[in-house]
Amino acid sequence: MSTIIELIKILRERTGAGMMDCKNALVECNNDVDKACDWLREKGIAKVAKKADRIAAEGLTFAKIEGNKGVVTEVNCETDFVAKSDAFIALVKDATEQVLKNDYKDIEETKTNTETLFTDATVKLGEKLSFRRFATLTGEHLYSYIHMGGKISVLISLKNEDATLGKHLAMCVAANNPKYISEADIPADVKEAEKKIQLETCKNDPKLQGKPEQALAKIVEGKVHKVLSEVTFLDQGFVMDPTKTIKDVLKESNNEVLSFIRYQVGEGLEKRVDNFAEEVMAQAK
Repeated sequence: MSTIIELIKILRERTGAGMMDCKNALVECNNDVDKACDWLREKGIAKVAKKADRIAAEGLTFAKIEGNKGVVTEVNCETDFVAKSDAFIALVKDATEQVLKNDYKDIEETKTNTETLFTDATVKLGEKLSFRRFATLTGEHLYSYIHMGGKISVLISLKNEDATLGKHLAMCVAANNPKYISEADIPADVKEAEKKIQLETCKNDPKLQGKPEQALAKIVEGKVHKVLSEVTFLDQGFVMDPTKTIKDVLKESNNEVLSFIRYQVGEGLEKRVDNFAEEVMAQAK
């Protein structure tokens, strides 16, 4: 069972809230971190909890396309020094090539078939190496973008051929980190959960006390749309011209985004915080 210190650490990383606020939230929510995230947001203490966006692991992502098939991969190592080495970069490219040329059904099958490759690299580099994940995308018009030498890699599929637009949109996916293409793609339970959070936030806002129910409902609806639009690709800004949205650019070019994949190194892994216990004890005095 996780200690209260560990739970506070996790909650702080997710929400950016203060230590005592996190402790109070955990007490109110019986040490349920997910519920505590929502509780903090309802009280207006935390921002949108990005539950799986904490970056910690070293390594590289890579994307490659051959014909109508594209692959994006992530390989982890222990240090940034190794991640930048020629041998590690070659390993990531070789592993991606194997996935591209074979129809592996999952990461376990992939690890089995690349075991020799990784064993040899481990001996050479002297670090624990892990083929963490891969994803494939098929389509007639695929484009890729690799950011900062592999910290982020993106694959995107368009309805019509347009290499320049494809690259620019892939760059936008890398920069803006959308979760969905359009609001219609967002699951109903996600929308409902956000509506509940915004409703509670409005109820706790002194400025909105006494507002008619109909007016409050419109305010909640607007807040929900704002939050969801921040993770919806079509509603996000076009990096090359911030005055336009992705939706505007696609309309002008008579094109459509069919799907995309975005990998960021260490995405979803716990971030190690040095001397966190000492920090907690100092706050408790």
